[in-house]
Amino acid sequence: MPPSIQRIVSHAIVATALIAAASGALFLGGCGPQPTYQVVQSLPPARVGTVESVREVVEQKEPGAAGLIVGGLIGGGLGSLIGSGTGRTVATVVGAAGGAYAGRQVEKAQTQVSYQIGVKYDDGSWATIRQGAPTGLRIGDRVRVTDSGVELLR
Repeated sequence: MPPSIQRIVSHAIVATALIAAASGALFLGGCGPQPTYQVVQSLPPARVGTVESVREVVEQKEPGAAGLIVGGLIGGGLGSLIGSGTGRTVATVVGAAGGAYAGRQVEKAQTQVSYQIGVKYDDGSWATIRQGAPTGLRIGDRVRVTDSGVELLR
């Protein structure tokens, strides 16, 4: 092979090797360990204050679907025991509707007790915290308020 062609071929081989090395480096660079990210959620800080009021509040429960469904099933079951043929079908439908209505009314009549605690924070701001369980707190108690509720400071 003449020297000029040999030089062109060697340059082509070197250029091809450099392109292959650069491509491989770029390709493998994406395969390395990826950075890990840690999501840090900072909880709201606990606030300290003084209990200013404690009220027991009786509220009517929000009716759900349970009374409606259970009442309908019981009423439909009892209605299906009456008559035969078309009369039984009518009795089943009327029993289901009546049972659903009665179940809804029973559920609406239920009440729940919650406790509202008025707290004056040390910075002068106020908050009312609602808890479902009795607290045993009294007016004047020093408390810490967190997202899990009110805690008595000793």
